[in-house]
Amino acid sequence: MSDARKLDLPTDRRALGELRVGERVLLSGPVFTARDATHRRLAEELAAAGELPYGLVGQVLFYAGPTPAVPGRPAGSIGPTTASRMDSFTPALLQAGIVATIGKGARSPEVRDACRTTGSVYFAAVGGAAALLGSHVSSAQTVAYAELGPEALVRVDLSEMPVYVAIDAAGRDLYAQAADEWRATGGVREA
Repeated sequence: MSDARKLDLPTDRRALGELRVGERVLLSGPVFTARDATHRRLAEELAAAGELPYGLVGQVLFYAGPTPAVPGRPAGSIGPTTASRMDSFTPALLQAGIVATIGKGARSPEVRDACRTTGSVYFAAVGGAAALLGSHVSSAQTVAYAELGPEALVRVDLSEMPVYVAIDAAGRDLYAQAADEWRATGGVREA
């Protein structure tokens, strides 16, 4: 990813607005892992308090569950999970202050619209590369919900983790564009 843009986290929506769908990015800085069970808890706490807990405003959620530390590294593997499983929670979390998410796979039209209206971004990480992505983690610390094991809310610090802009702040969607291009060719691949 030599031509990738480097992005230091945390960042603001103004900086995210400069990213374009399909762009390759190397992320460095803190992100918070959050899978299904953590999303349910965050949604409950947001509904009860009217704001995001644990200093999550302005932060990035990574749909992953890091495996335990391995010798010489603070975490083992850390691979993205299917982002669409979090779609029912995402618009409210973006409205409450999450600025970006990381996962794999396509998102719903509601998430695409929420990215556009809030100026947020969805990054896609390559699935099946969890061991490689784990090598980009420089620290990992459980923040909340430790009883959930790998689904706990964990702050991980990244060092140039490769991702792609899958939905940009204007709501342009890489997955939808690819599907449209495929349909435009009649579903035929070029040789």
